[in-house]
Amino acid sequence: MPAATTPIAWAEPTAGIRLARADWLDAASSLAPGSIDLFYADPPFNTGAVHKGEAGAFDDRWPSPDDFLGWLGRRLETTIPLLKPTGSLLLHLDWRTSHRARCLLDDLLGPDRFVNHLVWTYGLGGSSPRRFARKHDDILYYCIDPDRYWFEPPMIPATSRRMRGQLKKATDVLDIPSLNNQAKERIGWPTQKPLQLLELLIGACCPPGGTVLDPCCGSGTTLVAAVNQGRTAIGCDIDGDAIGVTTNRLKNR
Repeated sequence: MPAATTPIAWAEPTAGIRLARADWLDAASSLAPGSIDLFYADPPFNTGAVHKGEAGAFDDRWPSPDDFLGWLGRRLETTIPLLKPTGSLLLHLDWRTSHRARCLLDDLLGPDRFVNHLVWTYGLGGSSPRRFARKHDDILYYCIDPDRYWFEPPMIPATSRRMRGQLKKATDVLDIPSLNNQAKERIGWPTQKPLQLLELLIGACCPPGGTVLDPCCGSGTTLVAAVNQGRTAIGCDIDGDAIGVTTNRLKNR
């Protein structure tokens, strides 16, 4: 594994959490192989826009999809060796590049390591007179060893009349509302994901007491969800505002 090009200054804003302002590639290069149970990444999607919110902003533009996939591929290749044999990877993207990212992961890990193509469906977002409304993101779920990866099926409330009041196993379509402007947990970071989504994913894919890595932690939702679920976590982001927001969120949770 290549050495980190920039020394990483890890902080511990709360017990069980390590956090640093760093590029994904540098942070991953500084961590020990075989030390991570779950790697979750919600990177930029190459939307061609600058996303702005009250708490910060980030540039989500690459010259081409190929440039974006090259950026992503280098980071995935460096991060995958950090996973334990029982570990898993969740890559959160959207319609722009999820199909090509799946081919990339097939090349890096092998198609037999594919577990699920999860669909996170949500209610917010615009409609168009020229296409079906785009109301979902894609989460690609891969494992290191198909015979050894840890998984605990998440249970959700049943909706049928026959099973009213009971729980059932979640499907690969996760119907969880995105955060609206009045949501109590909203902190003003653009593209902030709901805690409910990350708590479900971490509870299902990371063993109790295990370690979660989020190399594009943004608003810190993954790290907060890890603490809530009794896991430890490592997070980084290249944006200083993101690190400030995440630090405050962890200290004040």
